[in-house]
Amino acid sequence: MTGKRRIAILGAGIMGCSVALNFARRGAQVMLFDAGSAPFCAASRWNEGKIHLGYLYSGDPSLQTALHILPGSLMFRPLVEELIGTSILPAASSDDDYYLCHRDSVVPPEQMLDYLRRVSDAVRVHPDAGRYVHDASSAAAHRLSAHELANLTSSPEIVAGFRVPERSVQTNWIADRFVEALAAEPDIALCLGQRVVAARPDSDQPDGRWSVDTADGHFPSFDLVVNALWEGRMAVDQSAGMAPAGVWSNRYRQSIFLKTREALDLPCALIATGPFGDIKNYDGRNFYLSWYPDGLLVDDASVQPPDPTTLHRPDPQVLHDAVLDKLQQSLPWVARIRSAEESFVVNGGWVFAAGRGQLSDARSSLHQRHTYGVIRRGNYISIDTGKYATAPLTARELARLIFD
Repeated sequence: MTGKRRIAILGAGIMGCSVALNFARRGAQVMLFDAGSAPFCAASRWNEGKIHLGYLYSGDPSLQTALHILPGSLMFRPLVEELIGTSILPAASSDDDYYLCHRDSVVPPEQMLDYLRRVSDAVRVHPDAGRYVHDASSAAAHRLSAHELANLTSSPEIVAGFRVPERSVQTNWIADRFVEALAAEPDIALCLGQRVVAARPDSDQPDGRWSVDTADGHFPSFDLVVNALWEGRMAVDQSAGMAPAGVWSNRYRQSIFLKTREALDLPCALIATGPFGDIKNYDGRNFYLSWYPDGLLVDDASVQPPDPTTLHRPDPQVLHDAVLDKLQQSLPWVARIRSAEESFVVNGGWVFAAGRGQLSDARSSLHQRHTYGVIRRGNYISIDTGKYATAPLTARELARLIFD
């Protein structure tokens, strides 16, 4: 390994692991730090896996959020397949999503339809539209007729419905393939069970070498440090001389990951726009179910959020029942999932967002997610991942910046 650049990467979620694989394959010697006992053990494993095209963000009619998310999501499939060495299609949903407008939505139906159609226009003209999880070059948003909506739900809470060409991936499956890819790279060393607390230059010059401090040790002399943490990223940035700016929220969310005894022909549906819920049907038997108010355990504006091990968590069965009850009120066919249930797991993780407020408030900056990305101080780089779907493209662009 003599002569190789020695690089520390902080955080072993999809962002950190994508960076690690890109860097190691370009000849760097990588040390990958994480507080967990394994890579991909937090939010990157336990989320809905939506590969966003921008349809969710009707609360940002400027399209800034959609246009910021779009390039990374369109390239998610080819970039992840390159990193893990296999197709992701076995883990991907195969049908269009249904976006259902709740009567308390912060965006009314006509405004939502206009927004969805403008997003579809942007998808169709993008040069990478054909590289999405499926070919999205003919993307269109369709409003459901009264008959179609009635077939999907009889609930008075749902006042309109739309079909959009978005897909999701089963994040546990993706996580397992990333872990295998990491293990196959001889130039990636895993430094697990190490909670990073600081990163500092070894001298007065940030363009020189840097050191990483964890709660248990000191790791000196890296040519580059990349902070890809979600939980506590800003606290480490502060130690590196980057002051926090703007507003932000650290939200710890849990959801239900459920398996049925038999395959069910049920749709992927999201109730929008605001603090509602969604259902992902990946393959007929594996489901993701969430109801935002019940799954949100903490909403914290600290630079360093609480240690996850200290959080009070509801009994898994209680949360399971609450989430399915709320979803079934809006989507009666959730009863079919309950009757066919074989097993379930409750899990989640921290989600960082450059915004504050309540999703029930149309003025909340959480409806606008277009400011994430990469910032740098000498040989220290900090990444606000933004969205799961956009991490692989951010990693590739960073590798090109550093190595090309």
